Amino acid sequence: MAVRPAGPTLGSPPLTRPLLALLLAGLPVPLLVGLSRPPAAEQPLSTPAGAVPTATGQTGEALLLGQSAPFSGPSAQLGREFREGAEAWFVEVNRRGGIHGRPVRLISRDDRYDPDLTVRNTRLLLEQDRVLALFGYVGTPTTKAVLPLVERDRIPLVAPLTGARLLREPLRPTVFNLRASYGAEVDRIVDQLVRDARHRIAVLHQNDAFGQDGLMAAQQALRSHGLRPVATAPVERNSTQVGAAVNRILAARPSAVLIISAYPSSAAFSRELLRRGSRAQLMNVSFVGTRGLQEALGDGRATGIGIAQVVPFPWNRRVPVVAEYQKLMRRQSPMVSFSFTSLEGFLAARLATEGLQRAGRNPTRQSLVQALESIRNLDIGGMTLNLGPKDHQASDNVELTFLGSQRWEP
Repeated sequence: MAVRPAGPTLGSPPLTRPLLALLLAGLPVPLLVGLSRPPAAEQPLSTPAGAVPTATGQTGEALLLGQSAPFSGPSAQLGREFREGAEAWFVEVNRRGGIHGRPVRLISRDDRYDPDLTVRNTRLLLEQDRVLALFGYVGTPTTKAVLPLVERDRIPLVAPLTGARLLREPLRPTVFNLRASYGAEVDRIVDQLVRDARHRIAVLHQNDAFGQDGLMAAQQALRSHGLRPVATAPVERNSTQVGAAVNRILAARPSAVLIISAYPSSAAFSRELLRRGSRAQLMNVSFVGTRGLQEALGDGRATGIGIAQVVPFPWNRRVPVVAEYQKLMRRQSPMVSFSFTSLEGFLAARLATEGLQRAGRNPTRQSLVQALESIRNLDIGGMTLNLGPKDHQASDNVELTFLGSQRWEP
């Protein structure tokens, strides 16, 4: 089901127009609420104070949600920004009196984008912290690693930051996706490239479940146009060692490169490709992390690089939910910076609390699943979310944006 932002949105005019480079720019590194240094994987970033767990999902009167995400290491900005946006909404919900009088608490544990740590964190969240549901996991390989636990114990997993097909097909009974799939993102990117007469498309992909999912989506999208990748090259997760990949892709003389990777590898690859004189159009899926990519590349070197986005433009106050996001983010910190990832965290928190509200004062995991499945045509301020018993995909919205030399500020 599609999320439809109200008011003007960024579309996808031809890639050759110079003005596209001015559509988007990155932001300064944000503050992470409640975090003064990178936490150890065993230590939660946030715990409900002054209470001892007494029942699953409950600490005194608190409703507990658990998150494992990168808060240190090369991909830390993704986890920090997502959590920052989510906390802005949870703090507001608690200020208004909570859910049926009960506060919401998010317990976040650092996994450094390492699947083994994700599994360990998840066991701690379920067995020690006794959370009601899991929320906002970041990444495909990390989320894939905990699916056996999620399915065995029928634990709700709400709004993971991944567009992987394995979380959507077949339908996962307790997994609820906010964002569009990587398949939808890649389709939009390839359609645009082909319309712009860029048919020699190469693919750089992360060498894990995320990258393989994106590569398969790219091959399928290209086949629909009678094309296939002119070259493919893997890169290791969190790695900046991209020399072999650059050599392989440059040898194929691509007119465009589709990048399926987080920002550390994408930035290193893009920098080297540009240094060697390539004029190929570079396109990324949303997971890359917009602000992280531009900051890693430095001023000017990111101009013209494209990124698919699955949430509205975070600076478009004409969309009511974006205006609310900006207001609540500023309330958290007057010096805050906006981003696509923190907006996604904010929207994910909105989805989670809507489910909790519908599940009643004493929700169980089963009642939360049923409550989320009851969401139909939910307008949260210029955006409409839809779920159902056979549809756990709240949004199919994809827009294309392009990095510029300017910086957008709140």
